[in-house]
Formats: sequence, structure tokens, C-alpha cells
Amino acid sequence: MSSNNQWSADEDEGQLSRLIRKSRDSPFVPVGIAGFVSVVSYGLYKLKYRRDQNMSVHLIHMRVAAHGFAVGAVTLGVLYSMYKDYIRPRFFNVSKK
Repeated sequence: MSSNNQWSADEDEGQLSRLIRKSRDSPFVPVGIAGFVSVVSYGLYKLKYRRDQNMSVHLIHMRVAAHGFAVGAVTLGVLYSMYKDYIRPRFFNVSKK
């Protein structure tokens, strides 16, 4: 039996180049990731100054804020994609590439 020793381009692609390629395809994914990281960072910073608030309540608030930011970015990405694929070609006669 002979084995195929050729590697495809997808297998040679590193994590950073894959993230860059996917961010070109859907530009709101990095925005969602950055927002998620910023909300989590802010939550960790405010953890020191939460006064008499329970730890579980603080963590729930930060989790909801982080998820809200990520879901909002995904929603904006879907709306942009729908605009680009359906509305713009219909009204502005732009051909798909």
C-alpha cells in the first residue's frame, strides 16, 4: 500500500494565519473576541472594588455583559452579510465576486 505524503495547505496553516484568514471572511468575529476580552478584563479589574456585592452576582453580571457583546458582534456580522449578499446587489446592481 502506498501512502499519500502530500500535505494540503489547510494542514500547514498556523493558528494566527487561520485567524487572519477567517477575520477577512467575517470581520465582526475579531470585534466580538476583542469585546469579550475587554469585558472580562474590566470585570477582573472591578473585582477588587466590588464593595459588598457577592462574588457570584459580580461574576454573573460580567458573564452576561461578555456574552452580550459577543452575541451583538455576531448579530452585526449577520446583518452586514445579509446586506452585502441580498440588499446591495438588488438595489445597486453590484455583481458578486
